[in-house]
Amino acid sequence: MTTPSEPRFRLQRMLPRDPAQPHRTASTLELFFDLVFVVAVSIASAELHHALSHGDFVHGITSYAMVFFAVWWAWMNFTWFATSFDTDDWLYRVMTIVQMGGVLVFAAGIPAAFERGDFTLSVLGYIVMRIAMVAQWLRASRGAGELRAATRRYAAGIAAVQVLWVLFLLIPAGPLQLIAFVVFALIEVSVPVFAEYRRQTPWHPHHITERYGLFTLIVLGESLLASANAIIDASHELESLVPLISISVLTLVVTASLWWIYFWAPHHRAITSFGSSLRYGYTHYVVFGAAAAFSAGIEVELDVLTGESHLSNVAASFTVTIPIAVFLLGIWVVAIRANADRLVNTVVPLGALVVLLDPILPIPVAITALVLVAIVAVLVLHPPVDKRP
Repeated sequence: MTTPSEPRFRLQRMLPRDPAQPHRTASTLELFFDLVFVVAVSIASAELHHALSHGDFVHGITSYAMVFFAVWWAWMNFTWFATSFDTDDWLYRVMTIVQMGGVLVFAAGIPAAFERGDFTLSVLGYIVMRIAMVAQWLRASRGAGELRAATRRYAAGIAAVQVLWVLFLLIPAGPLQLIAFVVFALIEVSVPVFAEYRRQTPWHPHHITERYGLFTLIVLGESLLASANAIIDASHELESLVPLISISVLTLVVTASLWWIYFWAPHHRAITSFGSSLRYGYTHYVVFGAAAAFSAGIEVELDVLTGESHLSNVAASFTVTIPIAVFLLGIWVVAIRANADRLVNTVVPLGALVVLLDPILPIPVAITALVLVAIVAVLVLHPPVDKRP
């Protein structure tokens, strides 16, 4: 039995959070939530690695892009909802754990999606995640006040798109399936625009960018695993000892440099309006995807060095350098460009292009490591510039 001072069923009213709340940081629940995405990202990266290592570039990259879209979109939707309406009561926690279960089901279906174009299990897991999100938005609508219409549009929009994903399962693997995916994905990403075109839900810029930074650490962590795998391979492949140890060291240098470059800019300045928040959030699809693909490329390099792949050295090197170039350009667009002087804004995009020369060298990742270290050196000497009026 509750007392007059206790909320009914021990549930907090889901009110919009204060976007200026001091000391707002990621909760332990959010950190726990991220753990299941470690699993999903790892499986997607591993499947991309196998496809690239076998020379199945088109199918591997398209399958990866489709799978990673669902991972990124589900994570991002929860993150932006949490910054606006997180109550951390027992029902909120339970609904979040339901979403985590959906992520695990989705992750279990990734191999079938890659190998046979069978998205049944992945779509089932995705729908579990999204229906739980619909329930969260409906609950938020009860205490949203002037934001009630926006919360209900979110719920209606998300629910409607799930019908499309069910229909997606009826489309056989092939070009038509890919076209349908692109159309349905575009409808998915239009839901926030549809929901918030009149009045925007609040977001906490420091909290949001911290959450994006934490996910960046997750995807970069896959590259550290690849670095460790190089050392493991070296212990069994003595004839390739020097190249394997070299690529392990260079992978660590590159990963540390990407971390340094990503966190150089004050990201909270990048989401000052609804339009800029969309640009920041949506561009991170390629940033996150490229970071996870980088680890797959390192694994491909290891396969070539140990004789497990028949790819040419040039092709294998491109599986590393292209993701790095995409990562650099993506983070430059969304966070660095608006906070940098002319030199930094020249060095970063130029460096992204120069790393593509790496395949001409006999030592994988060598030019890339040197270029990224040079970029970091420039960033150290040129701190961020506040260009806001």
